[in-house]
Amino acid sequence: MKAASTTAYEQSGLSSGELEHLSAVARRAAEVGGEQLRQHFGRLQQVREKGRSGDLVTEADHAAEAAVLALLEAETPQIGVLAEESGRRPRPGELEWCVDPLDGTTNYAHSYPLFATSVGLCWRGQPLLGALAAPGLEQLYWAAPGLGSWCNGSRLTVSACPSLEQALLVTGFAYDRRSRLDNNYAEFAWFTHRSQGVRRGGSVALDLAFVAAGKLDGIWERGLSPWDLAAGAVLVEQAGGVVSAYDGSAFAIDSGRILACGATLQPALIEGLASCRPLVGASYGAPELDSP
Repeated sequence: MKAASTTAYEQSGLSSGELEHLSAVARRAAEVGGEQLRQHFGRLQQVREKGRSGDLVTEADHAAEAAVLALLEAETPQIGVLAEESGRRPRPGELEWCVDPLDGTTNYAHSYPLFATSVGLCWRGQPLLGALAAPGLEQLYWAAPGLGSWCNGSRLTVSACPSLEQALLVTGFAYDRRSRLDNNYAEFAWFTHRSQGVRRGGSVALDLAFVAAGKLDGIWERGLSPWDLAAGAVLVEQAGGVVSAYDGSAFAIDSGRILACGATLQPALIEGLASCRPLVGASYGAPELDSP
């Protein structure tokens, strides 16, 4: 089945030269954001919540976003931007950059090296190309239709894991997990019991990159935003993987949910997600979630 990012490129009217130029812009933008993260790493002066419990922001988020947006404005002033910290800057046309200056802020605030600057380009809301810089790992990932999926000069391919029992998976938990029963706890337990393991990396952009690289076999997650997903979804697709909704239908970046893996593993993940029902809140110390 043709990757959605490839279809988006074919329908966008972009030439191959324009695609290559925009891909190079995405890489440079991710790198300048990543350089800001490198400079601030371990030197934070202030960490605060943005209104939701556990949803952190630091001066590094703002510095990285400013650097990314300055580069995008200089290189592609005709293209709009949706950025996590500053919101939407609309422009005429059907292309839009999706920028997460620091994916994995909680990791970063604790000097844990799994974090990244993620820069994706969407056409009509469909991820088209993207790049992410992970300075804590000294890695630069990027992908675009016809050009493949790459990390530091090495081409990426998703794993060919044939079964859930042999799979190493990854997921995450949204900021609203303390206030709703649909919090991914049941799914985490279900897949942990049936796979070789489920990791929680704390940066969905990097989790998707690791799936693209075949280091992890699959990912599912809910409660996400477009800037979390735009670049990583293309990385997986262009590495030969499949990206979809939980039920296997077409992925929608505004849905907040993603399922990504190699094609052979997808049916088992779809079946597992369909079988899960939320756990009783009292079973993990949250009886208030069981109240009507």
